[in-house]
Amino acid sequence: QSHSIIPLMRDGRCLSKITQGVTTEIMGEAWTPAPVGGRFTNPMAGRFSTLPGIDEWSERARDWTRFAHWLEAFENHGVSPNVGSFLGGGTLRRYGRGMDVGPSGDDEIETMQRVMDEAMADGAFGVSYALIYPPDVFADTGEVADICEVVGRYGGVYITHLRSEADMFLEGLEEAIEIGNRSGAAVEVYHLKAAGQRNWPKMAQAIARIDRARAEGLDITADMYPYEAAGTGLTSVLPPWIAEGGKTYENLRDPEARAKIRAATEKPDGTWEAMGDLAGPEGVMPVSFAKPEHRHYAGMRLSEIAAEQGKDWIDTAMDLLISEEQRISTIYFMMSDDNLRLQLQQPWIKVSSDAGGMDPEWAAADGPTHPRAYGTWTRVLGHFVRDEGVIELEDAIRKMTSSVADRLSLRDRGLLREGMLADVGIFDPETVRDNATFTDPHQLSTR
Repeated sequence: QSHSIIPLMRDGRCLSKITQGVTTEIMGEAWTPAPVGGRFTNPMAGRFSTLPGIDEWSERARDWTRFAHWLEAFENHGVSPNVGSFLGGGTLRRYGRGMDVGPSGDDEIETMQRVMDEAMADGAFGVSYALIYPPDVFADTGEVADICEVVGRYGGVYITHLRSEADMFLEGLEEAIEIGNRSGAAVEVYHLKAAGQRNWPKMAQAIARIDRARAEGLDITADMYPYEAAGTGLTSVLPPWIAEGGKTYENLRDPEARAKIRAATEKPDGTWEAMGDLAGPEGVMPVSFAKPEHRHYAGMRLSEIAAEQGKDWIDTAMDLLISEEQRISTIYFMMSDDNLRLQLQQPWIKVSSDAGGMDPEWAAADGPTHPRAYGTWTRVLGHFVRDEGVIELEDAIRKMTSSVADRLSLRDRGLLREGMLADVGIFDPETVRDNATFTDPHQLSTR
């Protein structure tokens, strides 16, 4: 599972992934730049405005009225890896209902089902929802199940960032199981994790629940990245309803709305994933800033930035977002190494990066990033397999290759066998290692 859509527009080589042996990038978590239509008319809006050539891509993207159009554009642009994708559930929701809060009407759901059907016909692997982020968070269980019925008819996959990976982790998993059972679609859980120390004991319960669902006949599996920190935007410290109507920054500027946002952030009510509360401001590390006056903050903890500015961390986060008026990539330290080991040992787990492919020569100029972009697979092979003996080498390779191909029904790759496509990565088990760290992330792996 990759976030290489924007990076591949900039640089088709996907260097940080290719140098780990990755031959295929599977994209589409929550957002895809196509299909354009309905209320989804400007697919590149708010998407990393500093990207070289963004204006050209933005204009081109307006013509991507079918799901296949953007993948064809990438092929014509020239990219090193194979590429494939799920349809982003956020894109689908915006197509049918925009950024409005609340349940979708019957006509809106019918529209989304039609678009989903067209995407499956165009080669989408299924649909991907990230149910803690707007607008996906505004979709209820029934709406997602209705969309997944279309996916199920094609034998596709419902892949989900659970509605909660923290205080409501088990409930979020239960929702995914319900959607799979109601719709007939296979289920894949994105980057399985138990976030926040108080929730670490829930991982064993989640594993047991997945095992039981599988025993009862549901095709459910999961993937993970081998790090104790997550990565997403700085807006995740604030309640998701700040994005209602697509007016995140207007809401942050409005004194009345800001007061409500502050109150909800200070005392989260359990209905949203309060990542500032889960990690604490000392565990929140913003890493990407567009404005020169903010770039020295990259890699500092939110608590340190707040101290420098003489504010509390909530005002600091809101003011940074207002000033930047675009996504601020952020790392959240909130997972357990013991759980990583436990997860890797499960036969149904796969390895994924949750990151884009980049070249350190240009990416370093944008500031730090999560090391998973450079070291996910090599960290498993070097640290967890060779150095720690958590799983056997052969099992690790399966979790990176044939297990993924089987999940996506890619029958012509993923195994070393006569007649299969030669998507082959070569490495030395004695020397393979990740070199990227949280303090020095832009380091290619050693194979």
